[in-house]
Amino acid sequence: MWVYRCAYPQEGDAYMVIHFKVAGHLACGHHGTNLPSSTELNRVKCRTCRNTEAYKDARRTQRNAARRANRKAKTPTAVDWRSAWTQRLTDLPGLQRLPRGFSGQPFV
Repeated sequence: MWVYRCAYPQEGDAYMVIHFKVAGHLACGHHGTNLPSSTELNRVKCRTCRNTEAYKDARRTQRNAARRANRKAKTPTAVDWRSAWTQRLTDLPGLQRLPRGFSGQPFV
């Protein structure tokens, strides 16, 4: 059984190489009207494109932006021992005196 393959890669072919497009040009320097290209970094398969400074800079920028977004999303987890200790003493039954330096209420 013979399988006919087109000489030019078609959309969806497994062996199709996708190039990285920067400012309307391919990063690897290839020219052609029928070369598939993408600005999405994860889709780029051309090894020459992946080794260019343009691709590496774009990858670095994308990675740093993701890290910055994760850092901003996190809430600061500073250990606030002073308020935790005050709350613990407040929850104790009876007239427990707060230690020196904890102003505001002399007795709980």
